[in-house]
Amino acid sequence: MTSTPSVVQNSGQVLPAGHEPANLGDILERVLDRGIVIAGDIRVSLLDIELLTLKLRLVIASVDTARQIGIDWWEHDPWLSSRARPPVEPGPRDPEEVEAERRPRVAARARRRDVRREEWDELDG
Repeated sequence: MTSTPSVVQNSGQVLPAGHEPANLGDILERVLDRGIVIAGDIRVSLLDIELLTLKLRLVIASVDTARQIGIDWWEHDPWLSSRARPPVEPGPRDPEEVEAERRPRVAARARRRDVRREEWDELDG
């Protein structure tokens, strides 16, 4: 007759081997190692008219696991990473440069207007 090995805990409770209760640290390690996704939608409607929809997506994983699945937004956020650079915003532009870019567009618009005016004059004439 073979007996299955058992584990005795401090409380005196006897549990079969292989079915040890996991402590919080073990559970957290397992979740961070594999990752967990929690998803849900909340919709608020009144008389079949949707007023508000909240789409909730929560991913809990370690940094390494997140990188493996392609999530790395914290590396590019300047508030969270010293290596990330904030986007470069253009400074004030030279008014002459702006005017030089604007002139060809205004001239083309004026030519189109003149062509239309000539077409209308031919129809009236």
